[in-house]
Amino acid sequence: MTFTLTILGSNSAAPAYNRHPTSQLLHIQQEYFLIDCGEATQMQLNRYKIRFTKINHIFISHLHGDHYLGLVGLLSTMHLNKRTDDLFLYGPGGLVDILSLQFKYSDTRLNYRIRFRELSQQRELIYQNDNTTVETIPLNHRIQCTGFLFREKPKKRRINKDVLPDNLSLQQIIALKKGEDLYNRQGERLFKNEDLTLPPKKSRSYAYCSDTKYQECLIPQLQDVDLLYHESTFLEKEAERAAETFHSTAAQAASIAHQAGVQKLLLGHFSSRYKDLSPFLEEARQHFQESYLAIEGEEFTIDE
Repeated sequence: MTFTLTILGSNSAAPAYNRHPTSQLLHIQQEYFLIDCGEATQMQLNRYKIRFTKINHIFISHLHGDHYLGLVGLLSTMHLNKRTDDLFLYGPGGLVDILSLQFKYSDTRLNYRIRFRELSQQRELIYQNDNTTVETIPLNHRIQCTGFLFREKPKKRRINKDVLPDNLSLQQIIALKKGEDLYNRQGERLFKNEDLTLPPKKSRSYAYCSDTKYQECLIPQLQDVDLLYHESTFLEKEAERAAETFHSTAAQAASIAHQAGVQKLLLGHFSSRYKDLSPFLEEARQHFQESYLAIEGEEFTIDE
């Protein structure tokens, strides 16, 4: 089953050097989650041949323009394309005011309903379906800012077809997947579950840490995630500037990844002062070897 992240934008503040403001698309099984929506997000979706109709959930981390200024255009295009399905939008409370004002003065009445979930500055579960949960990650930025942790729920055990007896009923197969032993009507055990099944496949996870100062209090929540995106606006020689602007350096992002024991780190939200991104990778890998750059158009897949 699919668990793939596509980078749509990886720059901070303003577009530069063919890098666009922040946006990502996470595809988990049958769901497509858009994470932040900087300027030109819909153009990037078109560029990478991602259909807008697949997106039903949009998460906005905070109200600095490089994380949401593409949203009105995307919502308007969905309207022009005759979308009728509900759209689920998660973000700070002020986002509703911004959208309402835009649509008021353009006299736009969307064909579809936006179901808005206002985010607090507390850790909370904001979405779940049969397979996946999404909880917030409180971040430390100049204004309210929220990260997001996506996790697959524990999966069922797998049937071992090589040893499965003939003529088992559908109810018995379902019981095996739930991890149950099989019994006859007299209550006698016929088969131990572990003799007929294989362990469940891995439940995967992705943590998105948007704009934030270096803060070690994130580590418990990020512990052992498969893929961590942590902003790295500056290099370490600009650490003072990073602290002043409530941002992080590549070395600080790598330190968080190392301490949390994550499997892989993605660096992004690069300042426009840097044309060459290779120093970010070099700096991060001094602290955490499994560090990578969030290059636009690249996909990062987590296997089961």
